[in-house]
Amino acid sequence: MDFRGLILLQIIVLSSLATKAFSLSPYYYQNICPQALPTIKKVVQAAVYKERRIGASLLRLHFQDCFVNGCDASILLDPSSTIDSEKSPRPNQNSARGFKVIDEIKAEIDKICGRLVVSCADIVAVAARDSVVALGGPSWKVLLGRRDSTTASRTQADADLPAPLMDLPALINNFKNQGLNERDLVALSGGHTIGFAQCFTFRNRIYNATNIDPVFAENRRATCPRTGGDTNLAPLDPTPARFDNAYFNNLVKQRGLLISDQALFSGGSTDDLVNTYRLYPHVFWNDFAKSMIKMGNLKPLTGNQGQIRTNCRTVNY
Repeated sequence: MDFRGLILLQIIVLSSLATKAFSLSPYYYQNICPQALPTIKKVVQAAVYKERRIGASLLRLHFQDCFVNGCDASILLDPSSTIDSEKSPRPNQNSARGFKVIDEIKAEIDKICGRLVVSCADIVAVAARDSVVALGGPSWKVLLGRRDSTTASRTQADADLPAPLMDLPALINNFKNQGLNERDLVALSGGHTIGFAQCFTFRNRIYNATNIDPVFAENRRATCPRTGGDTNLAPLDPTPARFDNAYFNNLVKQRGLLISDQALFSGGSTDDLVNTYRLYPHVFWNDFAKSMIKMGNLKPLTGNQGQIRTNCRTVNY
């Protein structure tokens, strides 16, 4: 082999090793802190036992994190002179919650590991999985090894987070911008099988929509007046504390709470998937798990990128 050929081979080998070294793995903490994942599970289970709604909040925290510059725990950063916090955009107001649970997990993890080794981004990803499991849903192997961002962007959050008023083309485009397809869109939207939404997010639908079950609309109006009561809560499906496929049954009956929910079953390209998930819950579970892994791999910081925060709410200086 000539000199140029040898150099090319070395570049290929080094490139392959670098990719392997910095790729996420479900076994990332197996040797450096084997008690990390059991610790997260323990704290999440206790939190969900205390308040079932927190499970949905922890799941959404992962989603809200990943859709803004990737899964890097930027959603956790408090506002400061240098941090334009992602907690304040309208889609996250009183919706992004569960921060105290993440703080508790972080404290336990660092104590048990005996050193700063588990990132806040990984904690958010694992807590989302463990929340779904605690509420009766599927499990999956979370890919690990993310590092934490040193920045946040309220502007990016406003631009990238899907809004409750979006129609189907807007939703498809929003997910496509993240490298996610229509199947991911419908599967991940199925996360609305747990939790609640605030009145201001669905008021327009229950008073103005035509593709809505009238009895359902009337029931929702009882707790969501035309004016006021913006933070009043309504369940996203009939079983908000259990991970099942009732969400999709609701859509077929025109009982989707948000405009963006009902858009998935509105005579468009995602109708067949909604029906599949309604009729075959095991298909939904399988697809949800796959899409969560795919979403969790959005632009992670690895290797020497970012940092591992001492406090999930602030950047290390």
